[in-house]
Amino acid sequence: METTKLKIILASASPRRKELLAGLDLDFEVKVIKGVSESYPENLRAEEVPQYISREKAAAYQVDDDELLLTADTVVVVDNTILGKPRDADDARRMLRLISGRTHQVVTGVTLTTAKAQKTFAVTTDVAFRKLTDDEIDYYIAHYRPFDKAGAYGIQEWIGYIGVTSIHGSYYNVMGLPVQRIYQEIMEIEK
Repeated sequence: METTKLKIILASASPRRKELLAGLDLDFEVKVIKGVSESYPENLRAEEVPQYISREKAAAYQVDDDELLLTADTVVVVDNTILGKPRDADDARRMLRLISGRTHQVVTGVTLTTAKAQKTFAVTTDVAFRKLTDDEIDYYIAHYRPFDKAGAYGIQEWIGYIGVTSIHGSYYNVMGLPVQRIYQEIMEIEK
């Protein structure tokens, strides 16, 4: 893959996002400003929240003429309620019980910012889980400690192996970055 004209900056401390973006074989560097607020207005619909937060993250950065900044936020939505990152094991247990035996949505908002323009979009993936037992939920929390993951799970981990019955949409979006759409959008910007 040829390199892009713009220097890509990934504004995320997530090792999964770094790994996923690296899979596109595009050169990029990671820059993270700590302490950027991830709060949002209460009147936003759940599926609008990650786009709002990705724009807020982008606003914290100064973008030079030769740079393309990528910011993102992922939420898990059940019954129009956002499941963020769990506070502790009890919160993770509550979230996993909510998604057990049903379908939920994973929504990632992405903002691509250059010195001249900004584009924000969202990608939604439906994920169906079979009914999980309390023992399975407790095992997963104890062994995988999913406290840094929206919805308290990583689809690429044990819980995904044993629990996910189907997905409709981007698998990589569920991991935290809709790389196919990002690649498409970056190539469009580069034209």
